[in-house]
Amino acid sequence: MAVENCTGFTDFILLGLSGRRDVQQGLFVLFLLVYGITVIANLGMVLLIHMDPRLHTPMYYFLSNLSFCDVCYSSTVSPRMLADFLSEQKKIPYNLCAIQMFLFGAFANVECVMLSVMAYDRYVAICNPLLYTVTMSRRVCAQLVAIVYIEGLVYSAIFTYCTIRLSFCNSNIINHFFCDFPPLLALSTSDTSINEVVMFSYSSCVLGFSIITICLSYSYIITTILRITSNEGRSKAFSTCASHLTAVALFYGTLLFMYIRPSSSYSMDTDKMASVFYTVVIPMLNPLIYSLRNKDVKGALKKAISTKLSPG
Repeated sequence: MAVENCTGFTDFILLGLSGRRDVQQGLFVLFLLVYGITVIANLGMVLLIHMDPRLHTPMYYFLSNLSFCDVCYSSTVSPRMLADFLSEQKKIPYNLCAIQMFLFGAFANVECVMLSVMAYDRYVAICNPLLYTVTMSRRVCAQLVAIVYIEGLVYSAIFTYCTIRLSFCNSNIINHFFCDFPPLLALSTSDTSINEVVMFSYSSCVLGFSIITICLSYSYIITTILRITSNEGRSKAFSTCASHLTAVALFYGTLLFMYIRPSSSYSMDTDKMASVFYTVVIPMLNPLIYSLRNKDVKGALKKAISTKLSPG
């Protein structure tokens, strides 16, 4: 990691969520449970969609990618955080900090854009059902997912490169539980104005594009659903969107809370609590939301369990 090592630092030190030993032990048990549920639920969702032919549709193809992203997204933060709960000194080498920062930025960006792609998929399915199989063909879906991942990797590579070129001369203590861009910018002794402008501009474009895509898609969806005469048809159409809307509200609500609130109300402790929610809790909730509110997923799960338990 190309850092100007002014005072002989070879590592960063993460302050974590709490300095109290008894609190750290309790948090270890809690977050170990959360991370275990996250991995099992998301990988289970991916496997279930792969195994059941009824779920081989664009909507579930995107959902399986969202679940895969959630596992990777959480795994860039949770294992290191769990290890730090049990260690006396929460040191992380510069190179590992850069890798964590890159992976976290990439998968966070992928999650953000993937949710907007899923909104577009629901728009095509409900507003243009006759053209759905053509518009959302297997090739188109694969291309959309590839674009999302490439964009996320490029986005994170740019900001990681810009961040690791900064100087960290006065302190190596990061007031956070993982290596994220804002805490490192705050720690740097270099001029970070260019980094902040580029980060804000690019993030605003990505976040703005995603939010606009979601809002436009659902404005057309709601208009189309209200034109449906039968209550059963309306209910069925709304039910296909309910899980996605819940996931969108949780993820984007947290992001907007972090980045849109007044600077006078900003504090690193508040930022850490919000970060816990969108890095650890939301990846666990997403598969539960989609499984509990989706009849197709529940049906496929029951079928898989009954097949597994049946003799022969």
